[in-house]
Amino acid sequence: MTPPRPKVGLVLPGGGARAAYQAGVLQAVAELLPAGHANPFAVISGTSAGAINAAFIATNALHFNAGVEQLAAIWEHIHSDRVFKSDTLTVLKTGLHWLFTVLSAGLDRHNPLSLLDNAPLRRLLEQRIEFTRLQQAINEGALDALAITCSGYTSARSICFYQGKPGLKPWHRTRRLGQPAELRLDHIMASVALPVIFPAVRLGREYFGDGSLRQAAPMSPVVHLGAERILVIGVRNELANALPAEGAAIAYPSLGQIAGYLLDVVFSDSIYADLERLQRINSTISRMSRQESEEQPLKIIDTMVIVPSADIREIAQRHKHEFPRSVRVLFRGVGGLHRSGSQLLSYLLFEAGYCRELLELGRKDGLAQAGKIMEFIGAGRSEAIPVTTG
Repeated sequence: MTPPRPKVGLVLPGGGARAAYQAGVLQAVAELLPAGHANPFAVISGTSAGAINAAFIATNALHFNAGVEQLAAIWEHIHSDRVFKSDTLTVLKTGLHWLFTVLSAGLDRHNPLSLLDNAPLRRLLEQRIEFTRLQQAINEGALDALAITCSGYTSARSICFYQGKPGLKPWHRTRRLGQPAELRLDHIMASVALPVIFPAVRLGREYFGDGSLRQAAPMSPVVHLGAERILVIGVRNELANALPAEGAAIAYPSLGQIAGYLLDVVFSDSIYADLERLQRINSTISRMSRQESEEQPLKIIDTMVIVPSADIREIAQRHKHEFPRSVRVLFRGVGGLHRSGSQLLSYLLFEAGYCRELLELGRKDGLAQAGKIMEFIGAGRSEAIPVTTG
């Protein structure tokens, strides 16, 4: 008798435009599986831009391969003006409004809500994500649950909103909880609402911002929702920056460099801290006797992490000219177009050439680990099909 496949959870952390890399890795997974193969991820969890990818895959769970290709097509044709208003007049008015707010010490009755207006992103997602398909996929067994994490500004808690099969239980931990909900576009817009950059979104009794802000345990939602293995698609390689030579002149960090550093902390640091914590728990459980393990409500959770094999900041530098002129002026003003501002650039460069290169990088990285991925998701080599990385 063939043992049941393990329930695999997919975790897609935030990363702004870098989330195109996640779509590329998913392209590789779709290529490795035969046409018409079932969705391999029982539980899907997304945060910030990762929530967009997660929602798209979950609502297309009944047609995984086709859904992945449609997601990739969105990233292949993305432009800044499809994410936020980038015309010169809007950028100028917003900049002057912020300047007046600062000079008037915030006494204006109509202070700006955000630096950028992401109404175009809402319109794009309204056209592409059909949430009615989510419950259909759950009802037909193609998916157990979708989870989207947001940060509550009033409660100061990380709240994971999830929609799933009957029997899933909510959870409550210190400053984080899991709450069942009928997911809709507002949940995604709240999860992507980077403070200051994009406007907060009201859900129920409070306003919410980017889900990465207070997400201390990014892998917790899929574990609570029943995952036995976790595939994480990160958006940062872990190569440390080289320090300047001894005695070399060091420029003071620009606003763009500092902003990029903060985004990097918000989007990526918590996922690696959570991985280390999970590895320690697994190590502890493996050392327990059978009686001890039966007495503790703990289980070993296998994880696989895929991260970029290239420095995404360097890729962003090659494509910075793709920004509309109005946005280039804004970025130049904060040092975002200099090499030191590459971090910030790499998160906000929603332009087709850049995202296509990230897609291809993700696809190649995924295909380079084809055997490991197939074994991890329980498909096995016999179900994989030959591929080329060209």
